[in-house]
Order: sequence, then C-alpha cells, then structure tokens
Amino acid sequence: MLAHDTIKYNPIDQIGAQERVARLFSRSIKKESKVEALKTVLSMIDLTTLEGKDSPGKVKQLSYKAAHLHDQFPDLPSVAAICVYPTMVTVAKSALQNTGIKIASVATAFPSGMASLTAKLDEVRTVVEDGADEVDMVISRGKFLRGEYDQVADEIVQVKDACGKAHLKVILETGELVTLDNVRLASDLAMNAGADFIKTSTGKVSPAATPTVVLVMLEAIRDFYKQTGKKIGMKPAGGISVAKQAIQYLVMVRETLGQDWLSPDLFRFGASSLANNVLMQIVKQTTGVYQSDNYFSID
Repeated sequence: MLAHDTIKYNPIDQIGAQERVARLFSRSIKKESKVEALKTVLSMIDLTTLEGKDSPGKVKQLSYKAAHLHDQFPDLPSVAAICVYPTMVTVAKSALQNTGIKIASVATAFPSGMASLTAKLDEVRTVVEDGADEVDMVISRGKFLRGEYDQVADEIVQVKDACGKAHLKVILETGELVTLDNVRLASDLAMNAGADFIKTSTGKVSPAATPTVVLVMLEAIRDFYKQTGKKIGMKPAGGISVAKQAIQYLVMVRETLGQDWLSPDLFRFGASSLANNVLMQIVKQTTGVYQSDNYFSID
C-alpha cells in the first residue's frame, strides 16, 4: 500500500494562502462574461438533500426540480447531479430516467464514517447496484488524526474497487482536520489511493468549504496532475449559496488549474439553494430585473 511518507510537499503557509485567496477573489468579471460564468456554475451543481427527515416524496420533488429547474429558459444547462442518501438512490434513479442528470449517493457510514470496513464496502456495492453513478465516501477522520495514514489510504483503495464504473468522490471533512497541512496530506492520500474527486465536506460540520481550504486542495490537484498527468476533480460543499461566491471559486479554479477544470466533469458545487440564486442572477443579467429565488422552484 502507498506509504504516506512518499508524498512530498512544502508545509502550507497559511498567511500566504489567505493572501492568494484575497487576490483571486478581488478579480472582477466583465458583464458579458458573467452570464457564461453563471451558466457554467449551474452546470456544476449537485443538488443535495441529506437530512434525517428525507423521504421518497422529498427526493422525487428534488428530482423534479433538477429536471425542470428552468423550463422557461430551455437554453440553460441542467445541473450535474442530485446527491442523496443510499436508501433513496432507487427513487432518484426512477425519477431522473432519460434526463442525463447523474445520481450521486453518499456512502461509507456518512457523515461519521464510523462503521466497519465490511459494512462500508457492502453499502458502496449496494448503491452502485441500485443505480448510483457517483459515490461520495467519507474518510475515517479518527484514523487520519491518529496518524494511521496507510489504513485510511487502503480503505479508499478498497472503496474505489467496490465502486466499479461509478466515480468516487472522497470527502475529507476539512472542518475536522484542524490544519491546512492536514488538508493537503489528506488530499494527496485520497488522490494517490484512487479518488476521482476530492470533496471538502459533508455539510454537517462547521467550517465546511472555506476559500483557503479549497485553494489548498486545488493546489494539491495541480501538483498531482504535474506528477502523474491524471486530472482529479474537486467539489467544495457546504455554505456556498450565492452566485457571486460560486463565480469567485471559478476564478480560483481557472487561475490554479486552468480552463480544462471549468467543467462538471472536473468541478462541482455541493449545494441545495445555490441553483435558484444562480438563476435569479442570470435573469437579472439578461433582463435587468430581479426575480425572487422562489420564482423558479421551492425546495
């Protein structure tokens, strides 16, 4: 198995990272480019419902929203996926037939990751058999923070194998990793172990996706690409609800990784309310008139 001490990077300069974020987030976008940026954001959203009170009815409603988000604007892209609990995969699969919208399922005892490896692998195989196109797993943060890096990496390897053809997003839960150095190490471990995407958060822990954490993860992806030629995706999740912030993240992605990553194949937003705000901004940019978020759909 991959030994963590084979992964080399310079310690993270937190002040320097914060300064880079401030510079990137201060960039302005011309009006003619803003609409295209908003459309790109829309195409990258994973509409998400991950609550204890989730029901088949709620997931059907979310699926309907995903498929009919902007019927009055047929030239706009659809969202990338919906993200649900394992027991709701079959409901979402049925509701989204022939839409092209992917089904993502959380797995591996989300959000805690506190289950046996056997149970985690069984859950992954089940959601894939039920029709999940993507699996969002959580790492074992307790093991990571105890320094059991090889065990964490080996678990990701086995989950990746259980995914078969489904894409694997590895959730680091950066709010529990304490330091930016830990975020960088966890990113490198996940990518070397086979992650197709690395993801900030479950959305259940604060802080979730912060700009500095996202930058550190993007830089890890950049360095991994330089070393291996393999493009890994990125998904910030938790706390991103307005279009302006999402566009700032797109600027960060473009400046750090390049134009190729401005695609739902390589960048996603985990969000529940972002889509409505993006649509509101698109209408404002094209007509000059604001609509309320709920003009488009009610969650």
